[in-house]
Amino acid sequence: MTDKGQEPIQVEQLETNPLFPSGEWEGFYTYAFGPDVRRYMMSFALTFKNGRVSGSGIDDIGRFIWHGSYDTEQLRCWLQKRYLTHSVSYDGYVDENGIWGSWEIPPYSRGGFHIWPKGLSENVMLEDTETIPESVTFPELVNL
Repeated sequence: MTDKGQEPIQVEQLETNPLFPSGEWEGFYTYAFGPDVRRYMMSFALTFKNGRVSGSGIDDIGRFIWHGSYDTEQLRCWLQKRYLTHSVSYDGYVDENGIWGSWEIPPYSRGGFHIWPKGLSENVMLEDTETIPESVTFPELVNL
């Protein structure tokens, strides 16, 4: 209690786990046009705090906002990427190379993604599958 009889204000701290750094991020999502799978770059900021993640950014579709949650014990992250016209669900696994996983616009489309803190490494790409935990499975990269 303070000297005026009020409870002290709790200040929320940013996540301290180094695998969930708040700040500028970048990465890509994949999208298939028939047999041709392409990468589309994203640039955005994320804030990790008390199991919740939020942020905003831009990609080839337009501006978007992120909302979701994360788990530092399971090393998982679940995000909703919201555009003005639609939302995309992201489900990812976290490691020292960022967040890897799959995205989906139910029931129409799905693909893979990899995002990382800006400046971590521009050379870490989806082909580096030996660094993806065995429990990660990417759905077929096709339009449904």
